[in-house]
Amino acid sequence: MKKLKITFNSPLVLWFVLACSAATLLGGLTGGSSTSLLFSTRSAPLSDPLMYLRLFTHVLGHSGLDHLMGNMALILLLGPSLEEKYGWKTLLTLILVTALITGIVHNILFSGSALLGASGVAFAFVLLTSFTAFREGEIPLTFILVALIYLGQQIWDAVTVQDNVSNLTHIIGGLIGGGAGYLLNMKTGSAGGSGR
Repeated sequence: MKKLKITFNSPLVLWFVLACSAATLLGGLTGGSSTSLLFSTRSAPLSDPLMYLRLFTHVLGHSGLDHLMGNMALILLLGPSLEEKYGWKTLLTLILVTALITGIVHNILFSGSALLGASGVAFAFVLLTSFTAFREGEIPLTFILVALIYLGQQIWDAVTVQDNVSNLTHIIGGLIGGGAGYLLNMKTGSAGGSGR
């Protein structure tokens, strides 16, 4: 019988999860000061060099263990198959673009509050995953259903629920993931990309 071994099967996703966990742990150890300084984005003067860094690093910070676990569960579930299909470079680009766009939009529209967490990335992964069975000239019914369920719920919650959840970040992340899925699969057809 062949001996089983643990493999580091999805390097980018695993490093991203480790980075999010470390940033959240550091935030807990520093009473939130490291999270405020490095791992959350908010409106700041353009002369502040950390403002530009935080536009990307806000996806690493989380408000606590529940927030972290919710996002990491989705990312660990969906990320490895996406990394295998599209490659780590394409997936890293998706993470960085999602971070940048959600950070900029939040800072412009919600200047009085901070944004942190990888939920925009998780939603991008959800919508990108629904394009895995894409064929040219077709839109998968699974994509339509996932978009209706995930994005519809976020739009509903944005209108009806008053909480600290950034529904707009979820919607933007989902739109980025869906758009990326469409564009990536238009280039590669049903064979999948290499992106490595």
